[in-house]
Amino acid sequence: MNITIQTKSGVPIYEQIGKAIKADILEGKLRKDEPLPSIRSLAADLRISVITTKRAYEDLEKEGMIYSVPGKGFFVDNPDREYLAEKRNMSVEEDLTKVIEEAKNAGLTKEQFINMLEIIWEE
Repeated sequence: MNITIQTKSGVPIYEQIGKAIKADILEGKLRKDEPLPSIRSLAADLRISVITTKRAYEDLEKEGMIYSVPGKGFFVDNPDREYLAEKRNMSVEEDLTKVIEEAKNAGLTKEQFINMLEIIWEE
């Protein structure tokens, strides 16, 4: 598993870990019942606190992305992909709504905004 932590991003480290693992599950890089690194092992690899890693795993477990087996560790669950895709789409819509409001406040026209979006999309 390849997780990159951005310490200056402003996003909590446990959220970054959760997003990375969730992305690997949704992309099929991690399959159902596949074991995840132990909390201590992942914390050591990332050079972060065990508490931070534990929080990431607990949040993923609450979302139904992973499950724990006492004495064995954490494993990939079989998440409801349609629900997760809809949740991800809603998050993008929320972010896009904020960006559109900023564009309006900056005085951009709809055409200017769409043109900017198309240019950035192609990069």
